[in-house]
Amino acid sequence: MNASLAIKLLAEFLGAFLLMLSILASGGNFLIIGLTLALIVFLTGGISGAAVNPAIAAGLWISGVLNSSTFAMYSIAEVLGGLAAAYSYKLVA
Repeated sequence: MNASLAIKLLAEFLGAFLLMLSILASGGNFLIIGLTLALIVFLTGGISGAAVNPAIAAGLWISGVLNSSTFAMYSIAEVLGGLAAAYSYKLVA
């Protein structure tokens, strides 16, 4: 599937949001986090590559899979997704 950049950024944002929310809500339970990450990769892998982490996006950029502008936009979307999850968790918990 050749998704538009906006769809890819939305997938990265939501993936980072779900990953960070699972980390916070599970209290660091590795099984919950791992299963959540597997689900995120399954759902967004075909859309955006499922980086969902700026460090992974950096690795993709260094290896030449992502260009510089896409890497920057992925990283911003992922950081914003993580911050939104932290804020959402703080509101609920």
